[in-house]
Amino acid sequence: MSFAARATWSRTLLLLFALAMLAATLSAQSAAPANPPSEFVIKNATILTASHGRIEHGSIYVKNGKIAAVGTSVSAPGNVQSVDVNGAYVTPGIIDPHSHMALDNDVNEATSPVVPHMMMKDAFNYTDKMIYRALAGGVTSALLLHGSADMIGGQAVVIKTKFGLSRDQMLFPGAPQSIKFASGENPKRVFGEKGQLPSTRMGNFEVMREAFIQAQEYRREWDEYNAKVQKGDKDAKMPHRDLKLEALADILRGKLLVQIHIYRADEFLTEIALANEFGYKIRAFHHALEAYKVPDEVAKSGAAIATFSDWWGYKYEAFDAIPWNAVMAMRHGVRVAIKSDSEDYIRRLNQEAAKTIRYGGATEDEAIKMITINPAWIMGIDDKTGSIDVGKDADLVLWNSYPLSSYALADKVWIDGQLFFDRSLPGYGMPNYKSDPEEGR
Repeated sequence: MSFAARATWSRTLLLLFALAMLAATLSAQSAAPANPPSEFVIKNATILTASHGRIEHGSIYVKNGKIAAVGTSVSAPGNVQSVDVNGAYVTPGIIDPHSHMALDNDVNEATSPVVPHMMMKDAFNYTDKMIYRALAGGVTSALLLHGSADMIGGQAVVIKTKFGLSRDQMLFPGAPQSIKFASGENPKRVFGEKGQLPSTRMGNFEVMREAFIQAQEYRREWDEYNAKVQKGDKDAKMPHRDLKLEALADILRGKLLVQIHIYRADEFLTEIALANEFGYKIRAFHHALEAYKVPDEVAKSGAAIATFSDWWGYKYEAFDAIPWNAVMAMRHGVRVAIKSDSEDYIRRLNQEAAKTIRYGGATEDEAIKMITINPAWIMGIDDKTGSIDVGKDADLVLWNSYPLSSYALADKVWIDGQLFFDRSLPGYGMPNYKSDPEEGR
Protein backbone atom coordinates (compact mmCIF):
# COMPACT_ATOMS: atom_id res chain seq x y z
CA MET A 1 0.00 0.00 0.00
CA SER A 2 1.39 3.43 -0.97
CA PHE A 3 2.02 6.21 1.52
CA ALA A 4 -0.93 8.20 0.11
CA ALA A 5 -3.23 5.20 0.41
CA ARG A 6 -2.09 4.56 3.98
CA ALA A 7 -2.70 8.24 4.85
CA THR A 8 -6.20 8.11 3.32
CA TRP A 9 -6.98 4.89 5.24
CA SER A 10 -5.74 6.45 8.50
CA ARG A 11 -7.93 9.52 7.99
CA THR A 12 -10.90 7.26 7.27
CA LEU A 13 -10.34 5.28 10.49
CA LEU A 14 -10.03 8.50 12.49
CA LEU A 15 -13.26 9.81 10.95
CA LEU A 16 -15.11 6.56 11.72
CA PHE A 17 -13.80 6.63 15.30
CA ALA A 18 -14.93 10.24 15.73
CA LEU A 19 -18.39 9.43 14.36
CA ALA A 20 -18.67 6.44 16.70
CA MET A 21 -17.72 8.60 19.68
CA LEU A 22 -20.28 11.24 18.66
CA ALA A 23 -23.02 8.61 18.33
CA ALA A 24 -22.17 7.21 21.77
CA THR A 25 -22.26 10.69 23.26
CA LEU A 26 -25.65 11.50 21.70
CA SER A 27 -27.03 8.12 22.86
CA ALA A 28 -25.83 8.77 26.40
CA GLN A 29 -27.38 12.23 26.32
CA SER A 30 -30.74 10.85 25.17
CA ALA A 31 -30.66 8.25 27.97
CA ALA A 32 -29.58 10.61 30.74
CA PRO A 33 -32.08 12.67 32.72
CA ALA A 34 -32.28 16.17 31.27
CA ASN A 35 -34.04 17.43 34.38
CA PRO A 36 -33.00 15.51 37.52
CA PRO A 37 -35.41 15.30 40.46
CA SER A 38 -35.90 18.79 41.82
CA GLU A 39 -37.49 20.49 44.77
CA PHE A 40 -40.80 22.17 44.05
CA VAL A 41 -44.31 22.84 45.33
CA ILE A 42 -47.54 22.27 43.44
CA LYS A 43 -50.10 24.61 44.98
CA ASN A 44 -53.78 25.48 44.60
CA ALA A 45 -54.54 21.97 43.34
CA THR A 46 -57.54 19.70 43.71
CA ILE A 47 -55.74 16.65 45.06
CA LEU A 48 -57.26 13.16 44.85
CA THR A 49 -54.96 11.38 47.27
CA ALA A 50 -56.22 7.74 46.93
CA SER A 51 -55.63 7.31 50.67
CA HIS A 52 -57.37 10.15 52.51
CA GLY A 53 -59.88 11.55 50.06
CA ARG A 54 -59.93 14.87 48.25
CA ILE A 55 -58.05 18.01 49.25
CA GLU A 56 -59.40 21.27 47.82
CA HIS A 57 -56.91 24.10 47.20
CA GLY A 58 -54.15 21.76 48.34
CA SER A 59 -50.40 21.76 47.99
CA ILE A 60 -47.77 19.06 47.47
CA TYR A 61 -44.14 19.63 48.41
CA VAL A 62 -41.73 17.43 46.48
CA LYS A 63 -38.12 17.02 47.56
CA ASN A 64 -35.46 14.55 46.42
CA GLY A 65 -37.98 12.55 44.43
CA LYS A 66 -40.31 12.03 47.40
CA ILE A 67 -43.48 13.65 48.68
CA ALA A 68 -42.24 15.76 51.58
CA ALA A 69 -45.58 17.30 52.55
CA VAL A 70 -49.20 17.39 51.39
CA GLY A 71 -52.21 19.30 52.68
CA THR A 72 -54.12 22.55 52.44
CA SER A 73 -50.82 24.25 53.17
CA VAL A 74 -47.26 22.99 53.30
CA SER A 75 -44.03 24.34 54.76
CA ALA A 76 -41.22 24.69 52.24
CA PRO A 77 -38.16 26.95 52.00
CA GLY A 78 -38.89 30.32 50.42
CA ASN A 79 -36.53 29.75 47.50
CA VAL A 80 -38.30 26.56 46.36
CA GLN A 81 -40.02 26.78 42.99
CA SER A 82 -43.81 27.00 43.34
CA VAL A 83 -46.30 26.15 40.60
CA ASP A 84 -49.88 27.43 40.93
CA VAL A 85 -52.12 25.06 38.97
CA ASN A 86 -55.30 27.12 39.47
CA GLY A 87 -57.43 24.35 40.94
CA ALA A 88 -56.43 21.67 38.42
CA TYR A 89 -56.63 18.03 39.50
CA VAL A 90 -53.59 16.12 40.70
CA THR A 91 -53.67 12.36 41.29
CA PRO A 92 -51.12 9.68 42.07
CA GLY A 93 -49.56 8.19 38.97
CA ILE A 94 -51.75 5.52 37.42
CA ILE A 95 -50.54 1.96 37.98
CA ASP A 96 -51.31 -0.90 35.60
CA PRO A 97 -51.13 -4.32 37.31
CA HIS A 98 -51.44 -6.32 34.10
CA SER A 99 -49.55 -5.40 30.94
CA HIS A 100 -47.57 -7.15 28.23
CA MET A 101 -46.17 -4.04 26.56
CA ALA A 102 -42.46 -3.96 25.73
CA LEU A 103 -42.28 -7.76 25.62
CA ASP A 104 -42.75 -8.09 21.85
CA ASN A 105 -43.40 -11.71 20.84
CA ASP A 106 -41.57 -13.13 23.84
CA VAL A 107 -44.53 -13.02 26.19
CA ASN A 108 -45.07 -16.82 26.28
CA GLU A 109 -42.54 -19.64 26.68
CA ALA A 110 -44.98 -22.23 25.32
CA THR A 111 -42.64 -25.23 25.17
CA SER A 112 -43.74 -26.54 28.58
CA PRO A 113 -46.80 -25.90 30.78
CA VAL A 114 -44.56 -25.16 33.78
CA VAL A 115 -41.84 -22.52 33.24
CA PRO A 116 -41.48 -20.54 36.50
CA HIS A 117 -37.78 -19.93 35.88
CA MET A 118 -38.44 -17.71 32.85
CA MET A 119 -37.68 -14.05 33.63
CA MET A 120 -39.62 -11.34 31.80
CA LYS A 121 -36.80 -8.92 32.50
CA ASP A 122 -34.82 -10.84 29.90
CA ALA A 123 -37.47 -10.00 27.27
CA PHE A 124 -38.03 -6.37 28.32
CA ASN A 125 -37.66 -4.04 25.33
CA TYR A 126 -37.20 -0.73 27.12
CA THR A 127 -37.34 1.31 23.89
CA ASP A 128 -40.87 0.14 23.02
CA LYS A 129 -42.97 3.16 22.03
CA MET A 130 -45.92 1.76 23.99
CA ILE A 131 -44.13 2.80 27.19
CA TYR A 132 -44.28 6.39 25.94
CA ARG A 133 -47.98 6.10 25.13
CA ALA A 134 -48.70 4.71 28.59
CA LEU A 135 -46.69 7.55 30.14
CA ALA A 136 -48.66 10.12 28.14
CA GLY A 137 -51.83 8.55 29.55
CA GLY A 138 -50.68 9.12 33.12
CA VAL A 139 -49.29 5.63 33.82
CA THR A 140 -46.18 5.75 35.99
CA SER A 141 -45.74 2.06 36.96
CA ALA A 142 -46.69 -1.25 35.38
CA LEU A 143 -46.43 -4.97 36.01
CA LEU A 144 -45.20 -6.69 32.84
CA LEU A 145 -46.43 -10.26 33.05
CA HIS A 146 -45.68 -13.55 31.30
CA GLY A 147 -48.52 -14.65 29.03
CA SER A 148 -51.22 -17.20 29.75
CA ALA A 149 -50.09 -20.16 27.65
CA ASP A 150 -48.72 -22.00 30.68
CA MET A 151 -50.30 -23.19 33.92
CA ILE A 152 -47.27 -21.80 35.73
CA GLY A 153 -45.57 -19.13 33.67
CA GLY A 154 -42.56 -16.94 34.19
CA GLN A 155 -41.65 -14.18 36.62
CA ALA A 156 -42.81 -10.63 35.95
CA VAL A 157 -40.90 -7.38 35.87
CA VAL A 158 -42.10 -4.14 37.50
CA ILE A 159 -41.19 -0.94 35.72
CA LYS A 160 -41.57 2.79 36.03
CA THR A 161 -42.42 4.34 32.67
CA LYS A 162 -39.31 6.54 32.53
CA PHE A 163 -39.25 6.50 28.77
CA GLY A 164 -35.96 7.79 27.42
CA LEU A 165 -33.79 6.34 30.17
CA SER A 166 -31.81 3.11 30.13
CA ARG A 167 -33.31 -0.31 30.80
CA ASP A 168 -32.05 -0.60 34.36
CA GLN A 169 -33.21 2.94 35.16
CA MET A 170 -36.76 1.87 34.30
CA LEU A 171 -36.82 -1.09 36.69
CA PHE A 172 -38.75 -0.39 39.90
CA PRO A 173 -36.16 -0.63 42.69
CA GLY A 174 -37.04 -3.04 45.47
CA ALA A 175 -40.27 -4.28 43.88
CA PRO A 176 -41.20 -7.83 44.93
CA GLN A 177 -41.08 -10.56 42.32
CA SER A 178 -44.42 -11.75 40.90
CA ILE A 179 -45.13 -14.95 39.01
CA LYS A 180 -47.91 -15.66 36.53
CA PHE A 181 -50.26 -18.66 36.68
CA ALA A 182 -53.01 -19.33 34.14
CA SER A 183 -56.03 -21.58 34.20
CA GLY A 184 -58.80 -22.34 31.75
CA GLU A 185 -58.92 -22.24 27.97
CA ASN A 186 -55.47 -20.97 27.09
CA PRO A 187 -53.11 -23.64 28.49
CA LYS A 188 -55.41 -26.52 27.58
CA ARG A 189 -55.69 -25.18 24.03
CA VAL A 190 -51.97 -24.43 23.59
CA PHE A 191 -50.80 -27.86 24.72
CA GLY A 192 -53.87 -29.82 23.63
CA GLU A 193 -53.20 -28.76 20.04
CA LYS A 194 -49.76 -30.33 20.42
CA GLY A 195 -51.29 -33.56 21.67
CA GLN A 196 -49.73 -33.28 25.11
CA LEU A 197 -50.79 -32.72 28.68
CA PRO A 198 -52.76 -30.61 29.55
CA SER A 199 -55.62 -30.65 27.08
CA THR A 200 -58.48 -30.35 29.61
CA ARG A 201 -59.15 -28.46 32.82
CA MET A 202 -58.47 -31.72 34.66
CA GLY A 203 -55.07 -31.84 33.00
CA ASN A 204 -54.39 -28.20 33.83
CA PHE A 205 -54.64 -28.74 37.56
CA GLU A 206 -52.91 -32.16 37.51
CA VAL A 207 -49.91 -30.45 35.96
CA MET A 208 -49.88 -27.92 38.80
CA ARG A 209 -50.22 -30.55 41.54
CA GLU A 210 -47.40 -32.64 40.11
CA ALA A 211 -45.16 -29.58 39.85
CA PHE A 212 -45.74 -28.59 43.46
CA ILE A 213 -45.23 -32.13 44.77
CA GLN A 214 -41.82 -32.10 43.07
CA ALA A 215 -41.14 -28.65 44.53
CA GLN A 216 -41.98 -29.87 48.04
CA GLU A 217 -39.38 -32.62 47.72
CA TYR A 218 -36.82 -30.21 46.32
CA ARG A 219 -37.43 -27.76 49.15
CA ARG A 220 -37.12 -30.57 51.73
CA GLU A 221 -33.75 -31.68 50.32
CA TRP A 222 -32.36 -28.16 50.40
CA ASP A 223 -33.76 -27.41 53.86
CA GLU A 224 -32.11 -30.57 55.22
CA TYR A 225 -28.81 -29.70 53.53
CA ASN A 226 -28.84 -26.12 54.84
CA ALA A 227 -29.64 -27.37 58.35
CA LYS A 228 -26.63 -29.71 58.23
CA VAL A 229 -24.35 -26.91 57.02
CA GLN A 230 -25.50 -24.64 59.84
CA LYS A 231 -24.58 -27.38 62.32
CA GLY A 232 -21.09 -27.57 60.84
CA ASP A 233 -21.50 -30.85 58.99
CA LYS A 234 -18.59 -30.80 56.51
CA ASP A 235 -19.79 -34.01 54.88
CA ALA A 236 -23.18 -32.58 53.90
CA LYS A 237 -23.80 -33.21 50.19
CA MET A 238 -25.26 -30.29 48.26
CA PRO A 239 -28.40 -31.26 46.29
CA HIS A 240 -28.52 -30.71 42.55
CA ARG A 241 -29.65 -27.19 41.70
CA ASP A 242 -32.68 -26.95 39.38
CA LEU A 243 -33.84 -23.46 38.40
CA LYS A 244 -37.39 -24.60 37.66
CA LEU A 245 -37.83 -26.39 40.99
CA GLU A 246 -36.07 -23.56 42.80
CA ALA A 247 -38.66 -21.07 41.52
CA LEU A 248 -41.51 -23.41 42.47
CA ALA A 249 -40.00 -23.84 45.94
CA ASP A 250 -39.86 -20.05 46.27
CA ILE A 251 -43.62 -19.97 45.63
CA LEU A 252 -44.10 -22.43 48.49
CA ARG A 253 -41.81 -20.32 50.68
CA GLY A 254 -43.92 -17.24 49.97
CA LYS A 255 -41.14 -15.39 48.17
CA LEU A 256 -43.13 -14.78 44.97
CA LEU A 257 -46.44 -12.96 44.56
CA VAL A 258 -48.82 -15.27 42.73
CA GLN A 259 -50.84 -13.60 39.95
CA ILE A 260 -53.44 -15.87 38.31
CA HIS A 261 -55.11 -15.51 34.90
CA ILE A 262 -58.64 -16.82 35.45
CA TYR A 263 -62.23 -16.44 34.27
CA ARG A 264 -64.70 -19.09 35.48
CA ALA A 265 -66.17 -19.18 38.98
CA ASP A 266 -65.41 -22.90 39.49
CA GLU A 267 -61.75 -22.30 38.72
CA PHE A 268 -61.51 -19.65 41.44
CA LEU A 269 -62.53 -22.37 43.90
CA THR A 270 -60.00 -24.87 42.53
CA GLU A 271 -57.14 -22.34 42.56
CA ILE A 272 -57.97 -21.38 46.14
CA ALA A 273 -58.09 -25.06 47.14
CA LEU A 274 -54.69 -25.71 45.52
CA ALA A 275 -53.16 -22.73 47.30
CA ASN A 276 -54.50 -24.02 50.62
CA GLU A 277 -53.27 -27.54 49.86
CA PHE A 278 -49.69 -26.46 49.17
CA GLY A 279 -49.53 -23.51 51.56
CA TYR A 280 -48.97 -20.52 49.27
CA LYS A 281 -50.95 -17.28 49.02
CA ILE A 282 -52.67 -15.92 45.94
CA ARG A 283 -51.97 -12.21 45.54
CA ALA A 284 -54.50 -11.50 42.81
CA PHE A 285 -56.86 -13.05 40.29
CA HIS A 286 -56.50 -11.39 36.88
CA HIS A 287 -59.36 -10.89 34.41
CA ALA A 288 -61.59 -12.49 37.07
CA LEU A 289 -64.75 -11.86 35.03
CA GLU A 290 -66.86 -14.25 37.12
CA ALA A 291 -65.65 -13.01 40.50
CA TYR A 292 -69.15 -11.65 41.12
CA LYS A 293 -70.37 -15.27 41.34
CA VAL A 294 -67.98 -16.19 44.18
CA PRO A 295 -67.10 -12.87 45.87
CA ASP A 296 -67.20 -14.16 49.44
CA GLU A 297 -64.80 -16.98 48.66
CA VAL A 298 -62.42 -14.59 46.94
CA ALA A 299 -62.59 -12.12 49.82
CA LYS A 300 -61.95 -14.88 52.36
CA SER A 301 -58.83 -15.98 50.46
CA GLY A 302 -57.34 -12.51 50.82
CA ALA A 303 -56.71 -12.23 47.08
CA ALA A 304 -57.44 -9.10 45.11
CA ILE A 305 -58.81 -9.01 41.57
CA ALA A 306 -57.42 -7.09 38.59
CA THR A 307 -60.26 -6.93 36.12
CA PHE A 308 -61.60 -5.19 33.04
CA SER A 309 -64.29 -2.58 33.46
CA ASP A 310 -66.61 -3.89 30.74
CA TRP A 311 -64.88 -6.22 28.29
CA TRP A 312 -67.00 -9.30 27.59
CA GLY A 313 -67.86 -11.92 24.99
CA TYR A 314 -64.48 -11.98 23.27
CA LYS A 315 -64.13 -15.71 23.99
CA TYR A 316 -66.15 -18.52 25.57
CA GLU A 317 -64.90 -17.85 29.10
CA ALA A 318 -65.99 -14.21 28.86
CA PHE A 319 -69.63 -14.84 27.93
CA ASP A 320 -70.86 -14.34 31.52
CA ALA A 321 -68.92 -11.12 32.12
CA ILE A 322 -70.88 -8.13 33.41
CA PRO A 323 -69.78 -4.50 33.89
CA TRP A 324 -70.97 -4.57 37.52
CA ASN A 325 -68.36 -7.23 38.39
CA ALA A 326 -65.78 -4.86 39.88
CA VAL A 327 -68.15 -3.07 42.25
CA MET A 328 -70.07 -6.21 43.21
CA ALA A 329 -66.84 -7.90 44.25
CA MET A 330 -65.68 -4.75 46.08
CA ARG A 331 -68.91 -4.58 48.08
CA HIS A 332 -68.14 -8.09 49.35
CA GLY A 333 -64.74 -7.02 50.64
CA VAL A 334 -62.53 -7.84 47.65
CA ARG A 335 -59.72 -5.42 46.83
CA VAL A 336 -60.32 -4.41 43.20
CA ALA A 337 -58.04 -2.96 40.54
CA ILE A 338 -58.80 -2.07 36.94
CA LYS A 339 -56.08 -3.17 34.52
CA SER A 340 -55.41 -2.87 30.82
CA ASP A 341 -54.00 -6.11 29.38
CA SER A 342 -54.02 -3.90 26.28
CA GLU A 343 -51.66 -1.48 24.62
CA ASP A 344 -54.76 0.58 23.81
CA TYR A 345 -56.58 0.61 27.16
CA ILE A 346 -53.39 1.43 29.04
CA ARG A 347 -53.58 4.93 27.54
CA ARG A 348 -56.91 5.67 29.25
CA LEU A 349 -57.17 3.67 32.43
CA ASN A 350 -58.69 6.73 34.08
CA GLN A 351 -61.73 6.32 31.83
CA GLU A 352 -61.89 2.58 32.51
CA ALA A 353 -62.00 3.29 36.26
CA ALA A 354 -64.71 5.90 35.71
CA LYS A 355 -66.98 3.21 34.25
CA THR A 356 -67.26 1.64 37.71
CA ILE A 357 -69.13 4.78 38.81
CA ARG A 358 -71.63 4.23 36.01
CA TYR A 359 -71.83 0.47 36.52
CA GLY A 360 -72.26 -0.22 40.21
CA GLY A 361 -72.09 3.22 41.79
CA ALA A 362 -68.47 3.33 42.90
CA THR A 363 -67.50 6.57 44.59
CA GLU A 364 -64.85 8.91 43.23
CA ASP A 365 -62.40 7.72 45.85
CA GLU A 366 -63.11 4.04 45.13
CA ALA A 367 -62.64 4.55 41.39
CA ILE A 368 -59.33 6.37 41.88
CA LYS A 369 -58.09 3.61 44.18
CA MET A 370 -58.76 1.02 41.47
CA ILE A 371 -56.01 2.51 39.29
CA THR A 372 -53.57 3.65 41.99
CA ILE A 373 -53.23 2.20 45.49
CA ASN A 374 -55.07 -1.09 44.81
CA PRO A 375 -52.89 -2.15 41.86
CA ALA A 376 -49.88 -0.96 43.86
CA TRP A 377 -50.88 -3.46 46.57
CA ILE A 378 -51.25 -6.24 43.99
CA MET A 379 -47.68 -5.54 42.87
CA GLY A 380 -46.34 -5.20 46.42
CA ILE A 381 -45.28 -1.57 45.96
CA ASP A 382 -48.04 0.20 47.92
CA ASP A 383 -45.51 1.24 50.58
CA LYS A 384 -43.63 3.20 47.90
CA THR A 385 -46.25 4.57 45.51
CA GLY A 386 -49.96 4.53 44.67
CA SER A 387 -51.13 7.42 46.87
CA ILE A 388 -50.18 10.98 47.68
CA ASP A 389 -48.69 10.51 51.13
CA VAL A 390 -45.59 11.83 52.84
CA GLY A 391 -42.54 9.65 52.21
CA LYS A 392 -43.82 8.02 49.05
CA ASP A 393 -42.33 8.40 45.60
CA ALA A 394 -43.43 11.61 43.91
CA ASP A 395 -45.28 9.83 41.09
CA LEU A 396 -47.89 12.43 40.17
CA VAL A 397 -50.21 13.40 37.32
CA LEU A 398 -51.58 16.88 36.62
CA TRP A 399 -54.78 16.68 34.56
CA ASN A 400 -56.34 19.21 32.22
CA SER A 401 -59.82 18.43 33.61
CA TYR A 402 -61.61 16.08 35.98
CA PRO A 403 -59.56 12.84 35.70
CA LEU A 404 -62.60 10.54 35.69
CA SER A 405 -64.00 12.33 32.64
CA SER A 406 -63.69 10.98 29.10
CA TYR A 407 -62.32 14.41 28.15
CA ALA A 408 -59.42 14.32 30.63
CA LEU A 409 -55.83 14.33 29.43
CA ALA A 410 -52.65 14.06 31.44
CA ASP A 411 -50.92 17.44 31.12
CA LYS A 412 -47.81 16.67 33.19
CA VAL A 413 -46.44 13.42 34.60
CA TRP A 414 -43.75 13.28 37.27
CA ILE A 415 -41.99 10.06 38.27
CA ASP A 416 -39.78 10.16 41.36
CA GLY A 417 -40.19 13.94 41.28
CA GLN A 418 -38.79 14.18 37.78
CA LEU A 419 -40.89 15.55 34.92
CA PHE A 420 -41.13 12.88 32.23
CA PHE A 421 -44.08 14.16 30.22
CA ASP A 422 -45.28 17.72 29.60
CA ARG A 423 -48.04 18.15 27.04
CA SER A 424 -47.18 21.84 26.66
CA LEU A 425 -43.74 21.09 25.24
CA PRO A 426 -43.27 20.91 21.47
CA GLY A 427 -43.20 17.56 19.72
CA TYR A 428 -43.85 14.59 21.97
CA GLY A 429 -43.62 16.46 25.26
CA MET A 430 -40.65 14.56 26.67
CA PRO A 431 -37.94 16.51 28.50
CA ASN A 432 -35.74 13.39 28.72
CA TYR A 433 -35.98 12.07 25.18
CA LYS A 434 -35.16 14.02 22.06
CA SER A 435 -35.84 11.35 19.43
CA ASP A 436 -39.14 10.35 17.88
CA PRO A 437 -40.68 7.66 20.15
CA GLU A 438 -42.66 6.30 17.24
CA GLU A 439 -39.40 5.36 15.52
CA GLY A 440 -37.48 4.14 18.59
CA ARG A 441 -33.73 4.51 18.99
